[in-house]
Amino acid sequence: MTILEHKSRTGDSKRRAPTYQVLVEDIKALGVEQVFGLMSDDTAVFATALDSSGVRFYGARHENNAIAMAEGFAYATGGLGVAVIGRGPATANGMHAATYASRTGSRVLIIYGEAAVSTGAANSVGPDYKGFNATGVLGAAGIRTFVATSPNTARGALADAAATALQGGVAALLLPVNVQLADMDLAEGTTTPIPKRSQRMPAAPQPQAIAAAVSLVRQSRKPLIVAGLGAHRAGAKAALEQFADRIGALLVTSARGKDLFRGHPCNLGIVGSFSHSAARRMIAQADCVLVFGAGLNLLTMSFGNSLPKVPLIQVDAARANIGRWHSADIAVVGDARLAAEALLAALPAGSNAERPFRSEETLRFLSEFDIARDFQPANTSRTVDPRALGVALEKILPPNRNIVYDAGNFLGIVPYLSVPGPDHFKLTSDFASIGLGFGTALGVAKARPDETTVLVIGDGGFLMTMGELETVVREDLPLIIVLMNDCAYGAELHFLKMRDLPVGKSVFPDVDYAPIAEAFGFQAATIRTLDDLQKVAPLLARPDGPVFLDCKLNAAVAAPFMSEIHEFETRQH
Repeated sequence: MTILEHKSRTGDSKRRAPTYQVLVEDIKALGVEQVFGLMSDDTAVFATALDSSGVRFYGARHENNAIAMAEGFAYATGGLGVAVIGRGPATANGMHAATYASRTGSRVLIIYGEAAVSTGAANSVGPDYKGFNATGVLGAAGIRTFVATSPNTARGALADAAATALQGGVAALLLPVNVQLADMDLAEGTTTPIPKRSQRMPAAPQPQAIAAAVSLVRQSRKPLIVAGLGAHRAGAKAALEQFADRIGALLVTSARGKDLFRGHPCNLGIVGSFSHSAARRMIAQADCVLVFGAGLNLLTMSFGNSLPKVPLIQVDAARANIGRWHSADIAVVGDARLAAEALLAALPAGSNAERPFRSEETLRFLSEFDIARDFQPANTSRTVDPRALGVALEKILPPNRNIVYDAGNFLGIVPYLSVPGPDHFKLTSDFASIGLGFGTALGVAKARPDETTVLVIGDGGFLMTMGELETVVREDLPLIIVLMNDCAYGAELHFLKMRDLPVGKSVFPDVDYAPIAEAFGFQAATIRTLDDLQKVAPLLARPDGPVFLDCKLNAAVAAPFMSEIHEFETRQH
């Protein structure tokens, strides 16, 4: 179809264009320069039109990975990530990632094909093999859904869906095939409906809440400050460090706030299931805990055991988040940075004069602690201890790096690999599943081509998504893949062991994946010893093209959180 100019009966100049072409122009007007997807017969014309218009279409090999790419891109940029996939089976295929993306809070718009709007004919050609109640299923997953029921409503539906996504979360737009292909008349001078992202001003905490928190802090000798991703996004780092110095507190983060306080002499790393021994020892001594922008979920709390039973002050911009997963003694509703600044102003210099957490003994203990000596390595002649692997990778990988993790037992490596800050650390376990890390890492790599993106993934999740090796090379996306290969579904292996049950069904053959990655165009190596890793150190320090490491792990090493989960489940029975 072509765009036509014509005059209406009233003499007004109008433009006629296919609806899909008008929607492409609206998407460009949103500032979108790339979309991620997997085209289907019901979105092929639309996807091609996007790419031809200059909105680059990055194709995945599975719908889950296409949506995860959009989420990773949105996470890394803070902007809008757009995915385009088909209807019916394509929509069903992508439900895993759509649900995951909806829980991350990233700004993601998913555009789906949809069955043609009924013309009212009495009979149809035959059964619709792609028939699927997308609106019902997406709604059941908690995803706001908009449908372009006609050419006249298509632009408004797109604008509404984009506006919803820009508020933070996932929005779905369904485009029926016959609506896409139908012509639309536009009056000359018609403007593109561009949704605006609302800018919420950070809310200051109530003085009464600050006064209550100050009263409690004044009584504390060993305060502990816990900061989460919310504190980082509020820009609270400097204020929290000054506040900690004023009251003699130690600093620790949630997993998603990882390395916020990196370099501070009183930084304990991560609290909870990813803690090291020094952090656990010091946290247990705290007599007051102040939490800024952290949800206190099960991993942060080590299933209820990470924090001592002492008074807890929780600061969060959303009232509903306070006390949601763990009781708070004092609630401070407000922006983390503004709350920290208010507390700092209310506590004069010299507050908490007795400061055991800032004693020479404590500072010396923390400065001398070496996480590399926090465990007894369990390397074998043909496998490496995942912790030792993490210690070695920490020294070899480029320091300016993004690390994206899939999910599994191998997450025990998290404490051993640092990042420049929380925005460079990405967990993909919001739906408590494996297999979403690959697509997410591709989106992050596209968003940050000048930084090294590292995907850490288990062999179970990799086998689900191995086809995306081809996507990395075809789309020229910079990526280092560290395959944590324990020849098993590692988490399930340890669950079965802890229950004294047979583990055979959780174990895989020892497949060498490096030659497979090489066939796709990766530089690849098999790592069975730390010496093998050192041999590829120059390649990792300055990667030229995609790199793949098949790291053979000692499957006997369980992440600490595995026993925590087992103990928690045992308590439930």
